[in-house]
Amino acid sequence: MRITKSFVDQVTLPPPKEDGKTNQAFYRDSEIPGFGLRVTSGGAKSFIVEKRISGKVKRVTLGKYGNLTVEQARKEAMRFLGEVATGKNPIAAKKNKRIRNTTLIEAFEDYLLTRKDLKESTINDYRRSINGPFLMWQTKPLTAITKDMVQLRHAALGKKSKARANNAMRVLRAVFNHAISRYEESYGHQVVLSNPVDRLSQTRAWHKVDRRQTLIKPDELPDWFAATMQLNNETTRHYLYLVLFTGLRRSEASRLQWDDVDFNDKTITINETKNHQVHILPLSDFLYELLKKRLAVKESPYVFPSDSERGYLTEPKTAVKRVSELSGVTFTLHDLRRTFITIAESLDIPGYALKRLLNQKDPNDVTADYIVPNVDRLREPMQQVTDFIIKNSNKNTKSRNG
Repeated sequence: MRITKSFVDQVTLPPPKEDGKTNQAFYRDSEIPGFGLRVTSGGAKSFIVEKRISGKVKRVTLGKYGNLTVEQARKEAMRFLGEVATGKNPIAAKKNKRIRNTTLIEAFEDYLLTRKDLKESTINDYRRSINGPFLMWQTKPLTAITKDMVQLRHAALGKKSKARANNAMRVLRAVFNHAISRYEESYGHQVVLSNPVDRLSQTRAWHKVDRRQTLIKPDELPDWFAATMQLNNETTRHYLYLVLFTGLRRSEASRLQWDDVDFNDKTITINETKNHQVHILPLSDFLYELLKKRLAVKESPYVFPSDSERGYLTEPKTAVKRVSELSGVTFTLHDLRRTFITIAESLDIPGYALKRLLNQKDPNDVTADYIVPNVDRLREPMQQVTDFIIKNSNKNTKSRNG
Protein backbone atom coordinates (compact mmCIF):
# COMPACT_ATOMS: atom_id res chain seq x y z
CA MET A 1 0.00 0.00 0.00
CA ARG A 2 1.03 3.60 -0.43
CA ILE A 3 1.83 5.12 2.92
CA THR A 4 -0.24 8.27 3.35
CA LYS A 5 -1.24 10.49 6.24
CA SER A 6 -4.70 8.90 6.47
CA PHE A 7 -3.15 5.44 6.51
CA VAL A 8 -0.71 6.38 9.28
CA ASP A 9 -3.50 7.96 11.33
CA GLN A 10 -5.73 4.88 11.06
CA VAL A 11 -3.17 2.05 11.03
CA THR A 12 -3.96 -0.88 13.30
CA LEU A 13 -1.65 -1.34 16.29
CA PRO A 14 -0.19 -4.82 16.85
CA PRO A 15 -1.17 -6.58 20.07
CA PRO A 16 1.45 -6.81 22.86
CA LYS A 17 3.54 -9.97 23.11
CA GLU A 18 2.39 -12.78 25.38
CA ASP A 19 4.96 -11.79 28.01
CA GLY A 20 3.64 -8.22 27.98
CA LYS A 21 6.61 -6.77 26.13
CA THR A 22 6.18 -4.30 23.28
CA ASN A 23 5.38 -5.79 19.89
CA GLN A 24 5.95 -4.09 16.54
CA ALA A 25 4.66 -4.34 12.98
CA PHE A 26 6.05 -3.03 9.67
CA TYR A 27 4.13 -1.59 6.74
CA ARG A 28 6.12 -1.06 3.53
CA ASP A 29 5.38 1.53 0.86
CA SER A 30 4.39 0.32 -2.63
CA GLU A 31 6.00 3.25 -4.48
CA ILE A 32 9.39 3.71 -2.80
CA PRO A 33 11.16 0.35 -2.27
CA GLY A 34 12.64 0.26 1.22
CA PHE A 35 10.47 3.04 2.67
CA GLY A 36 8.11 1.97 5.43
CA LEU A 37 6.33 2.57 8.70
CA ARG A 38 7.06 0.87 12.02
CA VAL A 39 4.21 0.73 14.54
CA THR A 40 4.49 -0.59 18.10
CA SER A 41 1.83 -1.96 20.41
CA GLY A 42 2.46 1.08 22.59
CA GLY A 43 1.28 3.38 19.82
CA ALA A 44 4.63 4.71 18.61
CA LYS A 45 4.84 5.29 14.86
CA SER A 46 8.17 5.82 13.10
CA PHE A 47 9.26 6.04 9.48
CA ILE A 48 12.05 3.73 8.33
CA VAL A 49 14.08 3.02 5.23
CA GLU A 50 15.81 -0.28 4.41
CA LYS A 51 18.59 -0.93 1.90
CA ARG A 52 21.35 -3.44 1.31
CA ILE A 53 24.72 -1.78 1.98
CA SER A 54 28.01 -3.66 1.62
CA GLY A 55 26.14 -6.94 1.37
CA LYS A 56 23.98 -6.43 4.48
CA VAL A 57 20.45 -5.10 4.80
CA LYS A 58 20.49 -1.96 6.95
CA ARG A 59 17.42 -0.39 8.54
CA VAL A 60 17.50 3.27 9.45
CA THR A 61 14.89 5.15 11.48
CA LEU A 62 14.12 8.42 9.74
CA GLY A 63 12.06 9.89 12.55
CA LYS A 64 8.82 9.67 14.48
CA TYR A 65 5.47 10.54 12.97
CA GLY A 66 4.63 13.96 14.29
CA ASN A 67 8.22 15.09 14.17
CA LEU A 68 8.14 14.26 10.47
CA THR A 69 5.19 14.46 8.10
CA VAL A 70 4.64 11.64 5.63
CA GLU A 71 5.92 13.78 2.76
CA GLN A 72 9.01 14.82 4.69
CA ALA A 73 9.72 11.17 5.50
CA ARG A 74 9.34 10.19 1.84
CA LYS A 75 11.84 12.86 0.82
CA GLU A 76 14.32 11.70 3.49
CA ALA A 77 13.94 8.11 2.28
CA MET A 78 14.57 9.17 -1.34
CA ARG A 79 17.64 11.14 -0.29
CA PHE A 80 19.02 8.16 1.64
CA LEU A 81 18.38 5.73 -1.22
CA GLY A 82 19.90 8.18 -3.69
CA GLU A 83 23.15 8.36 -1.70
CA VAL A 84 23.37 4.58 -1.56
CA ALA A 85 22.74 4.38 -5.33
CA THR A 86 25.76 6.63 -5.96
CA GLY A 87 28.03 4.39 -3.92
CA LYS A 88 27.90 6.32 -0.64
CA ASN A 89 27.25 4.89 2.79
CA PRO A 90 25.03 7.39 4.63
CA ILE A 91 25.04 5.25 7.78
CA ALA A 92 28.84 5.34 7.98
CA ALA A 93 28.83 9.04 7.10
CA LYS A 94 26.41 9.78 9.95
CA LYS A 95 28.51 7.74 12.36
CA ASN A 96 31.69 9.48 11.23
CA LYS A 97 30.07 12.87 11.71
CA ARG A 98 28.97 11.92 15.19
CA ILE A 99 32.46 10.72 16.08
CA ARG A 100 34.10 13.85 14.64
CA ASN A 101 31.76 15.97 16.77
CA THR A 102 32.42 14.09 20.02
CA THR A 103 32.42 16.74 22.73
CA LEU A 104 34.71 17.00 25.72
CA ILE A 105 31.98 15.98 28.17
CA GLU A 106 31.02 12.98 26.02
CA ALA A 107 34.63 11.85 25.81
CA PHE A 108 35.03 12.37 29.55
CA GLU A 109 32.01 10.22 30.42
CA ASP A 110 33.24 7.56 28.00
CA TYR A 111 36.66 7.68 29.66
CA LEU A 112 35.08 7.05 33.07
CA LEU A 113 33.16 4.05 31.70
CA THR A 114 36.35 2.42 30.48
CA ARG A 115 38.34 3.17 33.65
CA LYS A 116 36.53 0.77 35.94
CA ASP A 117 39.43 0.81 38.41
CA LEU A 118 38.93 4.44 39.42
CA LYS A 119 37.82 5.08 42.98
CA GLU A 120 34.79 7.19 43.79
CA SER A 121 36.96 9.92 45.31
CA THR A 122 39.14 10.02 42.17
CA ILE A 123 36.08 10.24 39.93
CA ASN A 124 34.74 13.12 42.04
CA ASP A 125 38.08 14.93 41.72
CA TYR A 126 38.04 14.42 37.95
CA ARG A 127 34.48 15.73 37.71
CA ARG A 128 35.44 18.86 39.64
CA SER A 129 38.14 19.51 37.04
CA ILE A 130 35.82 19.05 34.08
CA ASN A 131 32.92 20.94 35.69
CA GLY A 132 35.12 23.78 36.89
CA PRO A 133 38.16 24.78 34.81
CA PHE A 134 36.72 23.35 31.60
CA LEU A 135 33.03 24.14 32.00
CA MET A 136 33.06 26.43 28.95
CA TRP A 137 34.66 23.68 26.85
CA GLN A 138 32.33 20.83 27.73
CA THR A 139 30.13 21.12 24.64
CA LYS A 140 33.02 21.81 22.26
CA PRO A 141 34.14 19.00 19.93
CA LEU A 142 37.52 17.64 20.97
CA THR A 143 38.91 18.64 17.60
CA ALA A 144 38.04 22.29 18.37
CA ILE A 145 40.24 22.40 21.50
CA THR A 146 43.64 23.62 20.37
CA LYS A 147 47.12 23.74 21.89
CA ASP A 148 46.92 27.52 22.16
CA MET A 149 43.64 27.27 24.06
CA VAL A 150 45.18 24.79 26.48
CA GLN A 151 48.26 26.91 27.11
CA LEU A 152 46.23 30.07 27.72
CA ARG A 153 43.78 28.28 30.02
CA HIS A 154 46.59 26.67 32.02
CA ALA A 155 48.24 30.05 32.53
CA ALA A 156 44.94 31.64 33.63
CA LEU A 157 44.20 28.82 36.08
CA GLY A 158 47.72 29.06 37.47
CA LYS A 159 47.11 32.62 38.64
CA LYS A 160 44.64 31.26 41.19
CA SER A 161 46.30 27.94 42.03
CA LYS A 162 49.28 26.38 40.29
CA ALA A 163 48.60 22.95 41.75
CA ARG A 164 44.96 22.93 40.65
CA ALA A 165 45.92 24.18 37.21
CA ASN A 166 48.34 21.28 36.78
CA ASN A 167 45.85 18.74 38.13
CA ALA A 168 43.09 19.97 35.81
CA MET A 169 45.38 19.66 32.78
CA ARG A 170 46.37 16.13 33.79
CA VAL A 171 42.71 15.15 33.71
CA LEU A 172 42.29 16.79 30.30
CA ARG A 173 45.40 15.01 29.04
CA ALA A 174 44.01 11.64 30.15
CA VAL A 175 40.72 12.28 28.32
CA PHE A 176 42.55 13.20 25.11
CA ASN A 177 44.84 10.17 25.31
CA HIS A 178 41.73 8.04 25.67
CA ALA A 179 40.12 9.75 22.66
CA ILE A 180 43.21 9.30 20.47
CA SER A 181 43.05 5.52 20.82
CA ARG A 182 39.27 5.28 21.04
CA TYR A 183 37.68 7.35 18.28
CA GLU A 184 38.15 6.29 14.66
CA GLU A 185 36.14 6.91 11.52
CA SER A 186 35.39 4.21 8.97
CA TYR A 187 38.47 2.43 7.64
CA GLY A 188 40.40 3.26 10.81
CA HIS A 189 40.98 6.99 10.30
CA GLN A 190 41.84 8.68 13.60
CA VAL A 191 39.64 11.58 14.67
CA VAL A 192 41.92 13.09 17.32
CA LEU A 193 45.44 13.16 15.94
CA SER A 194 47.34 14.70 18.86
CA ASN A 195 46.98 15.68 22.49
CA PRO A 196 46.90 19.50 22.88
CA VAL A 197 48.05 19.22 26.49
CA ASP A 198 51.44 18.01 25.21
CA ARG A 199 52.14 21.68 24.47
CA LEU A 200 52.72 22.22 28.21
CA SER A 201 55.52 19.65 28.23
CA GLN A 202 56.99 20.81 24.95
CA THR A 203 57.21 24.41 26.19
CA ARG A 204 58.02 23.44 29.80
CA ALA A 205 54.97 25.39 30.91
CA TRP A 206 53.91 23.09 33.76
CA HIS A 207 53.81 25.07 36.99
CA LYS A 208 56.41 24.21 39.57
CA VAL A 209 54.56 23.27 42.75
CA ASP A 210 56.49 22.75 45.96
CA ARG A 211 55.29 19.88 48.11
CA ARG A 212 53.49 21.04 51.23
CA GLN A 213 55.59 20.64 54.35
CA THR A 214 53.01 21.82 56.88
CA LEU A 215 52.12 19.75 59.92
CA ILE A 216 51.10 20.14 63.55
CA LYS A 217 54.21 20.63 65.65
CA PRO A 218 54.48 18.98 69.08
CA ASP A 219 54.19 22.32 70.90
CA GLU A 220 50.99 23.08 68.91
CA LEU A 221 49.22 19.88 69.92
CA PRO A 222 47.81 21.21 73.25
CA ASP A 223 46.11 24.17 71.57
CA TRP A 224 44.93 21.99 68.71
CA PHE A 225 43.34 19.43 71.04
CA ALA A 226 41.78 22.17 73.17
CA ALA A 227 40.19 23.63 70.03
CA THR A 228 38.80 20.27 68.92
CA MET A 229 37.04 19.93 72.26
CA GLN A 230 34.99 23.02 71.40
CA LEU A 231 33.48 21.36 68.34
CA ASN A 232 29.80 20.64 68.89
CA ASN A 233 29.85 17.63 66.57
CA GLU A 234 31.48 14.70 68.37
CA THR A 235 31.52 12.61 65.18
CA THR A 236 33.69 15.20 63.44
CA ARG A 237 36.01 15.49 66.43
CA HIS A 238 36.51 11.72 66.56
CA TYR A 239 37.12 11.65 62.83
CA LEU A 240 39.94 14.19 63.18
CA TYR A 241 41.45 12.09 65.96
CA LEU A 242 41.34 8.90 63.92
CA VAL A 243 43.19 10.55 61.02
CA LEU A 244 45.83 12.01 63.35
CA PHE A 245 46.40 8.80 65.34
CA THR A 246 46.50 6.46 62.31
CA GLY A 247 47.87 8.55 59.44
CA LEU A 248 45.03 7.32 57.25
CA ARG A 249 44.06 9.24 54.15
CA ARG A 250 40.86 11.22 54.59
CA SER A 251 38.78 8.96 52.31
CA GLU A 252 40.08 5.81 54.01
CA ALA A 253 38.98 7.15 57.39
CA SER A 254 35.67 8.48 56.07
CA ARG A 255 34.54 5.16 54.59
CA LEU A 256 35.45 3.09 57.63
CA GLN A 257 32.56 0.76 58.52
CA TRP A 258 31.84 -1.20 61.66
CA ASP A 259 32.41 -4.43 59.73
CA ASP A 260 36.00 -3.21 59.31
CA VAL A 261 36.55 -2.92 63.07
CA ASP A 262 37.61 -6.01 65.02
CA PHE A 263 37.44 -5.28 68.74
CA ASN A 264 38.61 -8.78 69.67
CA ASP A 265 41.77 -8.54 67.59
CA LYS A 266 41.98 -4.78 68.14
CA THR A 267 42.41 -3.95 64.46
CA ILE A 268 40.80 -1.95 61.70
CA THR A 269 40.84 -3.00 58.05
CA ILE A 270 40.91 -0.55 55.16
CA ASN A 271 39.75 -2.39 52.04
CA GLU A 272 39.78 0.49 49.55
CA THR A 273 43.26 1.98 49.46
CA LYS A 274 45.31 4.07 47.06
CA ASN A 275 47.57 1.16 46.09
CA HIS A 276 44.65 -1.33 46.06
CA GLN A 277 46.24 -3.38 48.87
CA VAL A 278 44.16 -4.21 51.94
CA HIS A 279 45.52 -2.27 54.91
CA ILE A 280 45.23 -3.71 58.43
CA LEU A 281 46.18 -1.50 61.35
CA PRO A 282 46.38 -2.34 65.07
CA LEU A 283 44.45 -0.17 67.49
CA SER A 284 46.37 1.70 70.15
CA ASP A 285 44.70 2.01 73.55
CA PHE A 286 43.48 5.53 72.68
CA LEU A 287 41.90 4.39 69.40
CA TYR A 288 40.35 1.33 71.02
CA GLU A 289 38.58 3.45 73.62
CA LEU A 290 37.56 6.03 71.03
CA LEU A 291 35.94 3.43 68.78
CA LYS A 292 34.24 1.80 71.78
CA LYS A 293 32.70 5.15 72.57
CA ARG A 294 31.55 5.53 68.96
CA LEU A 295 30.07 2.03 69.02
CA ALA A 296 27.91 3.02 71.98
CA VAL A 297 26.13 5.59 69.79
CA LYS A 298 26.15 3.52 66.61
CA GLU A 299 23.46 4.65 64.15
CA SER A 300 24.84 3.56 60.79
CA PRO A 301 27.06 0.95 59.12
CA TYR A 302 29.65 3.74 58.94
CA VAL A 303 31.80 4.65 61.93
CA PHE A 304 31.49 8.33 60.98
CA PRO A 305 27.96 8.67 59.60
CA SER A 306 26.58 11.72 57.84
CA ASP A 307 23.27 12.94 56.45
CA SER A 308 24.92 13.36 53.06
CA GLU A 309 23.94 11.26 50.07
CA ARG A 310 26.99 9.02 50.57
CA GLY A 311 26.02 8.30 54.14
CA TYR A 312 29.45 9.01 55.61
CA LEU A 313 31.49 12.06 56.58
CA THR A 314 33.58 13.37 53.68
CA GLU A 315 35.64 16.49 54.31
CA PRO A 316 34.62 18.52 57.37
CA LYS A 317 35.84 21.85 56.03
CA THR A 318 33.82 23.86 58.54
CA ALA A 319 35.27 21.93 61.47
CA VAL A 320 38.84 22.21 60.17
CA LYS A 321 38.40 25.96 59.73
CA ARG A 322 36.88 26.29 63.21
CA VAL A 323 39.72 24.39 64.91
CA SER A 324 42.30 26.41 62.97
CA GLU A 325 40.72 29.68 64.12
CA LEU A 326 40.41 28.61 67.75
CA SER A 327 43.87 27.11 68.06
CA GLY A 328 45.82 29.37 65.76
CA VAL A 329 47.14 26.18 64.10
CA THR A 330 46.32 26.23 60.40
CA PHE A 331 46.07 22.68 59.05
CA THR A 332 44.50 20.39 56.46
CA LEU A 333 43.42 16.79 56.81
CA HIS A 334 46.52 15.69 54.94
CA ASP A 335 48.59 17.66 57.44
CA LEU A 336 47.30 15.25 60.10
CA ARG A 337 48.66 12.32 58.08
CA ARG A 338 51.94 14.19 57.60
CA THR A 339 52.08 14.82 61.36
CA PHE A 340 51.67 11.10 62.06
CA ILE A 341 54.45 10.25 59.59
CA THR A 342 56.83 12.85 61.01
CA ILE A 343 56.27 11.69 64.58
CA ALA A 344 56.80 8.04 63.59
CA GLU A 345 60.08 8.91 61.86
CA SER A 346 61.26 10.92 64.87
CA LEU A 347 60.73 7.86 67.08
CA ASP A 348 63.15 5.84 64.90
CA ILE A 349 60.50 3.32 63.95
CA PRO A 350 62.07 0.84 61.48
CA GLY A 351 61.57 1.68 57.81
CA TYR A 352 59.57 -1.42 56.91
CA ALA A 353 57.29 -0.94 59.94
CA LEU A 354 56.74 2.69 58.99
CA LYS A 355 55.84 1.74 55.42
CA ARG A 356 53.43 -0.88 56.72
CA LEU A 357 51.78 1.64 59.04
CA LEU A 358 51.25 3.95 56.07
CA ASN A 359 50.51 1.18 53.58
CA GLN A 360 53.24 2.45 51.28
CA LYS A 361 54.90 0.17 48.75
CA ASP A 362 58.06 0.88 46.80
CA PRO A 363 57.83 -0.95 43.43
CA ASN A 364 61.63 -0.96 43.25
CA ASP A 365 62.05 -2.59 46.65
CA VAL A 366 62.24 -6.32 45.84
CA THR A 367 63.12 -7.26 49.42
CA ALA A 368 59.77 -6.00 50.72
CA ASP A 369 57.94 -8.64 48.66
CA TYR A 370 59.61 -11.37 50.73
CA ILE A 371 58.56 -9.93 54.09
CA VAL A 372 55.30 -11.44 55.34
CA PRO A 373 53.22 -8.68 56.97
CA ASN A 374 52.36 -9.27 60.62
CA VAL A 375 49.99 -6.77 62.20
CA ASP A 376 51.16 -7.65 65.71
CA ARG A 377 54.61 -6.31 64.85
CA LEU A 378 52.95 -2.94 64.28
CA ARG A 379 51.27 -2.71 67.68
CA GLU A 380 54.30 -1.35 69.52
CA PRO A 381 55.13 1.31 66.84
CA MET A 382 51.47 2.37 66.71
CA GLN A 383 51.36 2.69 70.50
CA GLN A 384 54.61 4.67 70.45
CA VAL A 385 53.12 7.26 68.13
CA THR A 386 49.95 7.44 70.23
CA ASP A 387 51.94 7.90 73.46
CA PHE A 388 53.96 10.70 71.88
CA ILE A 389 50.86 12.56 70.74
CA ILE A 390 49.11 12.15 74.11
CA LYS A 391 52.20 13.17 76.07
CA ASN A 392 52.73 16.35 74.07
CA SER A 393 49.05 17.26 73.97
CA ASN A 394 48.85 16.97 77.76
CA LYS A 395 51.66 19.36 78.54
CA ASN A 396 49.23 22.21 79.16
CA THR A 397 45.92 20.34 79.16
CA LYS A 398 44.27 17.36 80.77
CA SER A 399 44.13 13.97 79.03
CA ARG A 400 41.32 13.85 76.50
CA ASN A 401 40.05 11.25 74.05
CA GLY A 402 36.65 12.77 73.32
